[in-house]
Amino acid sequence: MLVADGSAVRGTSVEGTTMAGNANGNTNGNGGKSKRGFASMDANRQREIASKGGRAAHAKGTAHEWSSDEARVAGQKGGIAVSRDRAHMAAIGREGGESRSRASRIQREQQRGGVSPDREMQRMVSRETSSPSDRGQSGGSGLRQNTSTDARDLDAR
Repeated sequence: MLVADGSAVRGTSVEGTTMAGNANGNTNGNGGKSKRGFASMDANRQREIASKGGRAAHAKGTAHEWSSDEARVAGQKGGIAVSRDRAHMAAIGREGGESRSRASRIQREQQRGGVSPDREMQRMVSRETSSPSDRGQSGGSGLRQNTSTDARDLDAR
């Protein structure tokens, strides 16, 4: 904007363009804007000042208190943002599956009186690989299989 004496007022718009710059007329290459005030401070200093402001607001009683609806919406937004990272979601699912598997294995061990899962796995493998004559049985794992003959016998009763 031009003043009556022909000089420009800094930071005002003239036909869609801005005359930006710091007090010396220099710019720092950030689209014509230099960091000033709070933005020019390092991150730790900003955090320190913001923390003091938050404590003061709580002490004064003017701090924002979340309603259940606001909290629900904020949580939903966060969940949507996190779920976009498919690798992260896969890792979460994997951890959940491992945790569930571990819990059920521990529960089985406790029910069986402390049998380790490795010994149980060895037993299962040896049952599957041995022949019926090795076990002294006429077939399979000792469980009665439902064959068509068995089904006819049951229907006849």
